[in-house]
Amino acid sequence: MVNKVTLIGNLGRDPKIRHLENGSMVGKFPVATNESYRDKNGEWQTLTEWHDVVVWRSLAERAEKALKKGSLVYVEGKLTHRKYQDKDGNERYITEVVANTIKPLERREGGSGSYSSSFPAASDAPQGSSYELKDNSSSATPQQVGGGQEDEVDDDLPF
Repeated sequence: MVNKVTLIGNLGRDPKIRHLENGSMVGKFPVATNESYRDKNGEWQTLTEWHDVVVWRSLAERAEKALKKGSLVYVEGKLTHRKYQDKDGNERYITEVVANTIKPLERREGGSGSYSSSFPAASDAPQGSSYELKDNSSSATPQQVGGGQEDEVDDDLPF
């Protein structure tokens, strides 16, 4: 089974970071994605979808430093659903993307705003650093199947 979400969009606001009682950090921010299509009259329409993104621990700390409202960002993670009670005692349901990878797609110095200058090349990164922010705190290991052999990974998936 697969639960994987990939988004490229703009931050709706700066990440909000909280420190939990156990010392963990959690960050939240909305990401807007746009889809353009022609309506029945041939006019171009743009549909904007908002996605709530959650980042944990060191990824939250790095997101707070690297991401700003309006910036273009690549987000990869999993889709989660949860329910909670609001201050009036009503049950609320929320869908969020719990990110494990975030890549700012614009240079920190600013840029012209065009896509060609928004996507950094490997040579644009300062020596010894990377644009990719990844949550390395998870201790996930490949699952073992029959006889202890690792499952083969097919990189030519059709989707």
